[in-house]
Amino acid sequence: MELKDTKQTIEVIKQLVQIPSPSGNTGRVITFVQKWLEEKNIPSVITNKGSLIVTEEGKDTSKHRVLTAHVDTLGAMVKEIKSDGRLKLSMIGGFRWNAAEGEYCSVETSDGNMISGTILMHQASVHVYKDAGSASRDEQNIEVRLDEVVHNAEDTRALGIEVGDFVSFDPRVEVTESGFIKSRHLDDKASVGILMSVLEKLHTAGETLPYTTHFIIANNEEIGYGGNSNIPKETVEYIAVDMGALGDGQASDEYTVSICAKDSSGPYHYGLRKQLVELAQKYDIDYKVDIYPFYGSDASAAMKAGYDVKHGLIGAGIDSSHANERTHVSSISHTEALIYRYITALMPKE
Repeated sequence: MELKDTKQTIEVIKQLVQIPSPSGNTGRVITFVQKWLEEKNIPSVITNKGSLIVTEEGKDTSKHRVLTAHVDTLGAMVKEIKSDGRLKLSMIGGFRWNAAEGEYCSVETSDGNMISGTILMHQASVHVYKDAGSASRDEQNIEVRLDEVVHNAEDTRALGIEVGDFVSFDPRVEVTESGFIKSRHLDDKASVGILMSVLEKLHTAGETLPYTTHFIIANNEEIGYGGNSNIPKETVEYIAVDMGALGDGQASDEYTVSICAKDSSGPYHYGLRKQLVELAQKYDIDYKVDIYPFYGSDASAAMKAGYDVKHGLIGAGIDSSHANERTHVSSISHTEALIYRYITALMPKE
């Protein structure tokens, strides 16, 4: 199976990030993934919670593996319609308001209409507000300026907007000539695109995996419980494919696959982590082992839910997580390669 060419993976990621899917409103992107898979003759099922599962039967059906990536993203919900027709927001997921300030957005009404706007400080104008730079970036001061003629709350409601409507952020995706892909929502649609690409390449090559392997496209990770259900009882290994967080003191970068040793939930399974490192070394896959101090994954959520599995976490290195994110095609490539080498490898003997 050819692993070097990531053009297809990047194109899939570009399509994914442009589909609004804040946690709680992911039906459109899950449908996109399922139809994409159907075109490749890859069957899938959608669960009651709205996630998607692809099962590849392996030579050994007594031991199963699970890989998961999440398609839900950060976003917001209309908290209040102000007297001037602008909107106050309630946050979906763990970001900081300053990371969304100035971003274009879309409000989805209950009848499916998308109304554009901009997320701004109420005190945005430096010519009017003395505290434009110093005022707190919080739910009291951040608001949505709609791109419609509205003068009051009644005008806004006449557009069909109400409290509880979802607000998604414009991804502004771009792939540079130097190989960077920059966009919101690379957490975790970069990983979803990688799993989709691996699945297609497996089917094209007609490969049978050594163990039955389930690919879960989760849809509630950003709020804490994405992939901790629908895990078959035969599962012995569970890997979350999610971003590697970059910053001061971190080992990960935008050019390698990040293998997590520990996050805020505690250490990941040591034996599984060592296996991933050995595979990377054996197949010349560039990697970094890292610790993420303020992080949790679907794998750690599964552990908290009580599943008796070995859990791991790998992913592309993503700069500026939960803000204007970026990674490099080389990181995508190395992550894809490690996933393939893992799912085609035998489990170590105890």
